[in-house]
Amino acid sequence: MPEKPSTPYIAGAPKRKFSNEELRARIPGWGADLDPADRPSGPKERTDLVTGAHWDFPERQPEKQPRERSIEHEFVTPVFGTAVPLKGVSGVMRRYAYRYGEARAAHWLILIAADRVDAGGSHLRSFLTLHPDNPVTESGVLSEFTRHGFSSRFGRNRADLKEQAVVPLIAAGPWILGGAAAFAGIRALVRTVRS
Repeated sequence: MPEKPSTPYIAGAPKRKFSNEELRARIPGWGADLDPADRPSGPKERTDLVTGAHWDFPERQPEKQPRERSIEHEFVTPVFGTAVPLKGVSGVMRRYAYRYGEARAAHWLILIAADRVDAGGSHLRSFLTLHPDNPVTESGVLSEFTRHGFSSRFGRNRADLKEQAVVPLIAAGPWILGGAAAFAGIRALVRTVRS
């Protein structure tokens, strides 16, 4: 970490390598909102209010285990979540995703895939407990029949209707594939035992 962090980690104007005039000459349209009067928030934006913060840069939270960090940032934010630490294959995938910048599709696609891997692993682990996941009651599918599922969708100009056709496939697909794989495995095991 640098001795003194700069913007965006502390309030104030960022330190730029190039002057405003140089940037405006190089990038068409750059600095269109440089004058606060030209910003939509101009009349309401206040920088003279007392925030109550007693620091320029907050004390950093101890990093007991390495957290994923965007390559666009110099360091991990002073405060970060620890409730869901990286673990297993999904943790490796998430850490790998941060090798790509946030503007790259690879970053987000790997994170989405890691989320699905984590969800699948959690479902599998639940079968080792006394309370395995129940997709029927936990997905809320029963409310489709008791909470006006049909009438709430049609005739109300909802924006999410276009995705409705694939939602059952996404929600039930892994369970169907998992059930088919389990059935095939058990059948193969039974055939092996009988032969």
